[in-house]
Amino acid sequence: MSGERTRSARIEARITPEALAVVKRAAEIQGRSVSDFVVAAAQEAAARAIEETQIVRLSVEDQRAFVHAILDPPPPAPALLRAARAYERLVKAPK
Repeated sequence: MSGERTRSARIEARITPEALAVVKRAAEIQGRSVSDFVVAAAQEAAARAIEETQIVRLSVEDQRAFVHAILDPPPPAPALLRAARAYERLVKAPK
């Protein structure tokens, strides 16, 4: 080993006695300490929150509009055509 120590950070939270009783019971059921249970639950909730921000959810109407745009796209705008021609001139310039 490199001799480095694993450091951990401390967090504090206020919890009602009723909520603490539920957390203690759940930790006991899983054979964990309250601290381990809370840390694992927080990590799972954090992972879910992050994952949910990376998923795009569309209404049925938005889904139909998206599919329509993919299957029957509108014609390119003049500005897009100009940009494509400029790109062609820059990238595919004669050698």
